[in-house]
Amino acid sequence: MPFEFATAQRIVFGEGALCDVPAAAFSLGRRALLVTGATAERAAPLAEALRAKGVTAVPYALTGGEPTIDAVREATALARGESCEMTIALGGGSAIDAAKAVAALLANPGDPLDYLEVIGQGRPLVNASAPFIAIPTTAGTGSEVTRNAVLASPERRVKASLRSAGMLPRLAVVDPALTYSLPRAATAASGLDAITQLIEPYVSVRANPMADLFCVEGLKSARTALERAWRNGADREARAAMSWASLLGGLALANAGLGAVHGLAAPLGGMFDAPHGAVCAALLPHATAANVRALRERNPDGPALGRYAEIARLLTGNPQAEAEDAAPWLAGLARRLEIRPLGSYGVRAEDFPTVAAQAAKANSMKSNPTVLSDGEIQEILALAL
Repeated sequence: MPFEFATAQRIVFGEGALCDVPAAAFSLGRRALLVTGATAERAAPLAEALRAKGVTAVPYALTGGEPTIDAVREATALARGESCEMTIALGGGSAIDAAKAVAALLANPGDPLDYLEVIGQGRPLVNASAPFIAIPTTAGTGSEVTRNAVLASPERRVKASLRSAGMLPRLAVVDPALTYSLPRAATAASGLDAITQLIEPYVSVRANPMADLFCVEGLKSARTALERAWRNGADREARAAMSWASLLGGLALANAGLGAVHGLAAPLGGMFDAPHGAVCAALLPHATAANVRALRERNPDGPALGRYAEIARLLTGNPQAEAEDAAPWLAGLARRLEIRPLGSYGVRAEDFPTVAAQAAKANSMKSNPTVLSDGEIQEILALAL
């Protein structure tokens, strides 16, 4: 089967890997935009280490949660005004996506809307991004090895992506020690996002043998590690296992696509003030059940149903498990991790038609293993409410 595989130019994984960043940054330039989440002070030791190595770090704190188009405009203007040659992200998926977008815009003229999918002109990013170093502090998004950045447009109540192979980071540094202080709710939401990103590429219509390896290994790693990390954030082995699973999920999704969970999460995240990982966590058991049911009815002999059976065996540890056993296991995990329903973020039944219509057009939905009807999509939303 022909396929393409692309990822970050260099990946460094392991406890203490953060120490590699100053020397790597120095090899790329002398001035960097350092993008963080709202708690910018946690980046102070890195900024000092960069300064000691000869790299000036210009701080930019992403204070509004997920990155908006306006925030990226502001950060890009700051980077240009400060003559930054590169960007560095220290944070969750939002900080990484913001820094990734800025790096792309530093190398390509114009506004984010010139290049954004769906709501923008969708022009290709002709030039490879400025150098970009991604350092995740959560274990879930895998954004440190993906080729797109998701930006929110609050006035349009949608999210859209900048996307190009040229946006892949020069360096991804995955240091599990950075996740030790992650709160329980964020551990649960980001961890279930990671599991989603290991399941969806495995059953995707774009699945390929190389991504399959990452999905299987990641699910084996996350199966027990997520709940252990949630119960005891100081469990170093569990934290490392989830960082590993998250990285593998990012590698898989960037090269094999996603599915219905992310297809629905995109409009929900644009319409409501709901964290991406939490939305995915609420949707995952129900989307899994809907896909398995639809495949059983409409394509029982296709490869995806057998892949769901393999997922069920990996998750449950039962070698006799069938495809239908995956969703109950995921639902049980979500309950134990105290995942909030969509209704807690303001989603209501009257929103379902709009969400379903937008989800049907989402890029992620194109890789779902079967085409779900409007009724099936709305049933997923109803069960997650």
